[in-house]
Amino acid sequence: MTKLGDDHTRPPGSTEEWARRFDLLSDPTRLALLTHMHLHPDSPVVDLAAAAGITQTAASQALRVLRDQGWVEGRREGRSVLYRLIDNEAHAVLHLMGQQHHDHGSGAQRG
Repeated sequence: MTKLGDDHTRPPGSTEEWARRFDLLSDPTRLALLTHMHLHPDSPVVDLAAAAGITQTAASQALRVLRDQGWVEGRREGRSVLYRLIDNEAHAVLHLMGQQHHDHGSGAQRG
């Protein structure tokens, strides 16, 4: 019988790290921003705000949280800052979410 603590049964990172990750993903605004950056790297705040249906100020505040956690980075281009998702685990989760959505929408059966 395998124990929960065995290295091969747990994803990389501690339970606390994964709880923090899921906490970041549980906010609909942050999830909308992450999803948009996942699909459209190097997006300016104005595009991110529009995609999430929020103000640019609210988008900037959410992006600051994601940047502080190391999930996104911004680079200045002229007068704009372009944001991209840089966290590999977040990429993987968003890929999984997209695949599940696609599978559900296509009528695929889950077993």
